[in-house]
Amino acid sequence: MADLDLIYPALSDLRKKAQKRLPKFAFEYLDSATGTELGAKRNRAALDQILFMSDILKGPLNPQLETTFLGQSYATPFGIAPLGFSGVIWPNAEQHLARHAAVANIPYCLSTVATQTPEEIGPIAGKDGWFQLYPPKDEAIELDMLDRIKSNGFETLIVTLDVPGESRRERQRRALLTLPFRFTPSIMWQLISHPHWSLAFALNGVPRMKFMEGYERKLDGGGDNFVHVGRELRAYPDWDHLKRLRKAWTGPMIVKGILDHRNAKRLAKEGVDAIWVSNHGGRQLEAAPASITELPKFKDAVPDMPLIFDSGVAGGLDIMRALSLGADFVMLGRAWHYALGALGAKGAAQCHNILSEDMMANMKQIGAEKLSDIPTRLYPVTSA
Repeated sequence: MADLDLIYPALSDLRKKAQKRLPKFAFEYLDSATGTELGAKRNRAALDQILFMSDILKGPLNPQLETTFLGQSYATPFGIAPLGFSGVIWPNAEQHLARHAAVANIPYCLSTVATQTPEEIGPIAGKDGWFQLYPPKDEAIELDMLDRIKSNGFETLIVTLDVPGESRRERQRRALLTLPFRFTPSIMWQLISHPHWSLAFALNGVPRMKFMEGYERKLDGGGDNFVHVGRELRAYPDWDHLKRLRKAWTGPMIVKGILDHRNAKRLAKEGVDAIWVSNHGGRQLEAAPASITELPKFKDAVPDMPLIFDSGVAGGLDIMRALSLGADFVMLGRAWHYALGALGAKGAAQCHNILSEDMMANMKQIGAEKLSDIPTRLYPVTSA
């Protein structure tokens, strides 16, 4: 990894390369938030407020990143979050990421609206496969989905709850990305001007939401350029729907996209096994608070509930910040896909290398050899 590490030593380098290599519509789909993107900026600003004090005279340190989450051992306290339609970033994106996760022993979470199916990805991910569900409206469809998910090796179900309606994501719209995919003159020019990406897709075909297509019915988009089979079939679940899912799913169930800690105790009573604290990376509600500022409130509300964190994580230091404020595990979505966009199939390994090396370097600086050594007493930013 030495040569790549000189060229791409940080996630920001992978992002920059991905922006050059991908057509504008693909990059904007990955990179954009909603509104004027203040929500995404708020995530970054809040993370930057969390400081550690350096330590001295600790002798040689060999930081260890291994951890256990929901009874399973992982090589690192971070994994690969779901990204819908991720195959638009790179052909077979889900397959590349699942394969890396299996080799690296970290979780990979496949989206309901992925471009590859549970049947294709489950055997690759193995014990490290999680499945993220957008609950469908139809109960029979939901039960069939759960059966397919379970029978293909996914033991952990992630139920996403922070999409009660569609966000606009204006940058994505300005880039003229439509779902279903349309070959407009602007899109054709983007393809011509990015031949490496276009050749890769010419060999693999136009990405489709293959899992959802099996349940497709006639769609009536009413002129909306973002109506697709996943959106059409999706429910907007309530507490009764959550009860139904908990009864139907026999393995660990995690609820994703929870930002208000006042829901935590009720979620625990409903039998969820972990809470995923997230504001969807600023992609849903621009006015939402930064996820990291809400994380400690969950630890106070349900101290025995395992917590996952995401939103705005840009390196190993941010992972440490989340762990210090109560997270048991951290998931990243955009980072892994910047890596695919920049380097193709070999990008996941470089992303993993950046995150691990950054964590270990910073753990040495603060005198932490184990994850449990990362302090929970943090230092606020003070004016100069």
